[in-house]
Amino acid sequence: MEEEFEDDIPCSAIAVDSITRLATAGTIWGLCIGPYDGRKRGLAGVARASFVVKSAGRYGLQSGLFAGVFSTTRCGIQQYRKRKDWVNASIAGAIAGAAFAARTRSWIQVFGMAALVSTICSAADYSKTS
Repeated sequence: MEEEFEDDIPCSAIAVDSITRLATAGTIWGLCIGPYDGRKRGLAGVARASFVVKSAGRYGLQSGLFAGVFSTTRCGIQQYRKRKDWVNASIAGAIAGAAFAARTRSWIQVFGMAALVSTICSAADYSKTS
């Protein structure tokens, strides 16, 4: 019964849900790590508060973008292949990892991040209880 309901959910709803959840987690992480990094840099007062807010925004945006790329790609591949298996997560993880490592402009880091994220995503998807 759950699987039938899951199949009716559109990709856009899945993407919005994952973006919202991970952007929130990233923002919370930024609010936790921002004061530490600000103190480490010797900031105080308004400069430190500004740094914390920027840190929270940066981590939230990066996390949300990663979630959006991953979930949209995974859902699209799943619809294209008409299969629900770990391969969808593996391909989407490779694409999302490569997309975020692309700004380093180092092919070694792009391929390494694609392989790492692909492995983690496919292992997580494979280990899910059905």
